[in-house]
Amino acid sequence: MDTQNTSAPPRARSAPAGNPTRSRHHTGGVIHDNTRHTTRFVVIGNHLTQHPELSLLAIGLGCHIQSLPTGTPVDIKSLTARFKEGTKRIADALRELETHGYLRRERIRTPTGRIITRTTSCNQPHHRREAAPTDCPTPPPRPTRDRTPQLQPRPRKALPAVPQPGHPAPALLQQATDLLAGLRRHDPRLLLSATDTEHLAPGVAAWLEREATPTAVRHALTTDLPDEPLRRPGALLAHRLTAHLPPPPPFRAPAAPPPARHGLRNCDGCDRAFRAPETETHCPTCRTAASATP
Repeated sequence: MDTQNTSAPPRARSAPAGNPTRSRHHTGGVIHDNTRHTTRFVVIGNHLTQHPELSLLAIGLGCHIQSLPTGTPVDIKSLTARFKEGTKRIADALRELETHGYLRRERIRTPTGRIITRTTSCNQPHHRREAAPTDCPTPPPRPTRDRTPQLQPRPRKALPAVPQPGHPAPALLQQATDLLAGLRRHDPRLLLSATDTEHLAPGVAAWLEREATPTAVRHALTTDLPDEPLRRPGALLAHRLTAHLPPPPPFRAPAAPPPARHGLRNCDGCDRAFRAPETETHCPTCRTAASATP
């Protein structure tokens, strides 16, 4: 038990300093049996196949994408259908390749207005080395855009002109405004804005001025409306006020003024009451008798 084995080394020998990755149990390493390719091959740089930061899945996926013909779909859905790795693992690998410059993905709009994602594969990452010109030029910096939606007010089309009253009295305009405000009770589609009501009120006042009753005006504006929704009810009412404007009322000669009615007076001759101007002192009977007396 106390005998020491003098043939055993005092401690394990460390690997040579020049080869720190050499296995303690040397198995000989890889041996290449290479045959020169003449068709169906692709040149891939060791900076991708031996990348120190990319995962094995990202390296394999990058090699696969670089070997594909131009135009082959390389979106997540197509790659998931090709390989047994799940959607998340393939998406993570694509992000790794994009981070290290082997992929560029940008959203573009086609002439038909459709938004698609265009993927560009680069066999040398542009931000890692200055290489000879390749088919993947460095993309220009994208201009920053303010994504806050800017709501541009749409210009409001003016309503057609309406008839104007000859004497726009305030009471007449108020009556016309009240009539327009009540049209929505007959048809909810005739709900007018304050601006449209102010524009249409003189046209209604012109109808009322021509002795059209409020009932007749309301009937002319609300009957035989189209069945479809009214996009601009104010324009429809303006058209009807102009197209169906009644004629002015017929001319009427002014009536003769009524005869003057004098107050009662007492006759100075017979003391009877009679109506006459203050200049008359006798009733007609006394005046007649006085004129008959020789």
